[in-house]
Amino acid sequence: MFGSNKKELITTNELETVAAEDSESIFEKNKNTIKKLIAPGGLDASYTNHLEIASSRTRYARTMIVAGLPRMCTFPEFLRRMYTFGDINVSVFINPLSESSSQTDLNRTINELESERIVAWDRGDINRERVIAQKREEAEELRDAIAAGFNKLFDSSIIATIFAYSMDELERYTELLSNEMSKNLIDIKPCWAQQDAAYRSNLPFCDNKMTKSHTFDRRAMSTVFPFFISEVGHETGIPLGFNKQTGLPILYDNFSSKLNNYNMVIFGKSGAGKSVTIKTITSRSAVLMGIDSLALDAEGEYSIVAEALGGVNVTLSPNSKTIINVFDIEPELVKDEITGKERSMLSVENKVEDVTNGLLTMARGSTRSKEVNELTKQIISEAVAEEYAALGITNNVESLYTKDENGNGGVNLSANYLGRVKKEMPTIGSWYHRICRKAEENENPDYRFHYSYLVKVMKQYVREYQGQMAYFDGQSTFELNESLPFINIDISQLEERFARPLAQQIMLSWVWEKYVKKNSEDKTKASKKRVLVDEAWMLLPYPEAVDFLNTMARRARKRNVSLAVISQKFQDFYEKQEVQAVLTSSDTKLFLAQDKSEIQYLKEVFKLSEGESGFLITCNRGEGLLKVGGDSAIIAIQPTKKEFEFVETNLSKQVAIEKARREARERGELN
Repeated sequence: MFGSNKKELITTNELETVAAEDSESIFEKNKNTIKKLIAPGGLDASYTNHLEIASSRTRYARTMIVAGLPRMCTFPEFLRRMYTFGDINVSVFINPLSESSSQTDLNRTINELESERIVAWDRGDINRERVIAQKREEAEELRDAIAAGFNKLFDSSIIATIFAYSMDELERYTELLSNEMSKNLIDIKPCWAQQDAAYRSNLPFCDNKMTKSHTFDRRAMSTVFPFFISEVGHETGIPLGFNKQTGLPILYDNFSSKLNNYNMVIFGKSGAGKSVTIKTITSRSAVLMGIDSLALDAEGEYSIVAEALGGVNVTLSPNSKTIINVFDIEPELVKDEITGKERSMLSVENKVEDVTNGLLTMARGSTRSKEVNELTKQIISEAVAEEYAALGITNNVESLYTKDENGNGGVNLSANYLGRVKKEMPTIGSWYHRICRKAEENENPDYRFHYSYLVKVMKQYVREYQGQMAYFDGQSTFELNESLPFINIDISQLEERFARPLAQQIMLSWVWEKYVKKNSEDKTKASKKRVLVDEAWMLLPYPEAVDFLNTMARRARKRNVSLAVISQKFQDFYEKQEVQAVLTSSDTKLFLAQDKSEIQYLKEVFKLSEGESGFLITCNRGEGLLKVGGDSAIIAIQPTKKEFEFVETNLSKQVAIEKARREARERGELN
């Protein structure tokens, strides 16, 4: 009986031990490890030159290894293009070599070089003998430095894996990476038939399965480390904001000689702080650097900035008396490439093209009619050219001015102004009457429909017929004063769907004539100017508007002018190839908070990392990613309390600011 009880007791203990072991094994099975966290759903390694990674979305990977290096390594450019390439993983395996093995290898190398030098000398090959002698001296210097403890040798393998979501993309990225690395004389090759082992080597297990390596000394080895200082900016300029990673202020000079061009683009979702940012940049630039700005204000947000900076507001609306004549043409200063001297000239042909494109957009209307084609454009263009010819306006600047009875330039003394009298320009009204006359005279059946269409549609733009969009018909009622620090052209009261984008296009052309072209091509004489195009996405559905925006982006730098494009719909820019010149011609890019639906396009075009993309989805208002040339930094833009009085766009906050100012004025704290 006692034996039986003892046996039962042992059995119970064993069961408790087994239960404990089972419980422990369950916890061990459910514990997350590094392997479990990074492992994909599956990996197909049956291909010789790439891998297929099975996950929620199939990805393709190709692992490459550095096969050749330049003779000298330069910091920090050595592997910079690889580290910043985009969707890429890079591993650098470093194995220090012992002093004894280093000395042995170097002594052997020195002996081999000396033998080659003697052979070259005997053959009379002086050039080769000199090159080998130099290499031998360098090897001896390195050996002596290692012996003295001042240097050391390392074996290193450099492996990179690039990823893509299609094979076409993978092939393109492979070619692009090879081309980029070749700029630094680095030869990088795919690990053919070794993709599985190479991919495993590039995982964070510190297990190099590849045998290809290179020998570095201590100084050369230091150049492979990805030391990046996100200190974007310039030595002088305006305080743009603070670097969130270092806490240091970022100085930015829009017209720095280090920039390839002066243009900038700002993208962000609604409420991300785009308007506050560009207002801050504009106001600080005007006060600290004397940069004059002109804004095409699509939302009526910049009037208070103009008032604060001592500028002017010009409102364009159906009820205003402001008239912008699309036919206005101004002389431009052109620098002679041979003599280097400036001369004044008229470019009538270019102006005819600009006016034609504007009238073509008007003719298409908000429905973007398919009836308007090249024949319509030809009819419009011929009539525009005839309008200038009828007034005797040619490429000669003198043709802009009237002449007295003796054929000399007329003089106007009526307004205490001594100077030549400028001719009145053609107008949409005079052009429309010319179209009507040509329609009556036309006998070509191919043109009959297009004349009829223009006569019916363009009537709404003629003031004589009380057209509802006649604010572009007539002589311009104001001139742009170049000495003003800020000029705001407010088009916010126009109908949003068509009238506002049309006004943006017409005003861009008019601003080019009246504001940009007057600036000298001689940088020593030219003033610094900036043109702001807010809500630029409105222009994108209209081909002629996009074409002019591209042209202005390319040509602005020559006139010492910066084009600033602000928009909230980057996807529209991504999907419209015609507007890509605006992006490529902008050396400064600022990305504020983005929608998840937009981030993939930004990531693809600008090669953003996963960390940068994630930050742009979650960042606060006024925070973003600033890219100036090849450098980037995470920035926080913080206007001062005084600046917030005129840069704030939130209506409730504006009311609160105005209330505080009113109360302060009542207390006598403000004048």
